[in-house]
Amino acid sequence: MADKEFALNDEVQMKKPHPCGENRWKIIRMGMDIRIKCLGCGHSVMLPRREFTKKVKKVFKTSEAPE
Repeated sequence: MADKEFALNDEVQMKKPHPCGENRWKIIRMGMDIRIKCLGCGHSVMLPRREFTKKVKKVFKTSEAPE
């Protein structure tokens, strides 16, 4: 799991779906904690980085150029 690389504005797939039914999220803040936003309903959740790396299943690269 530590091999997965992710960056700001990347879309990720989590292991468990959100209660709205969607399991695709967008990373909107990075640091010691990572804030992700559900692409289904718009709800945002902040997770510690260690917990996030355990729960992420797949990373879809969408941010090629840094903003």
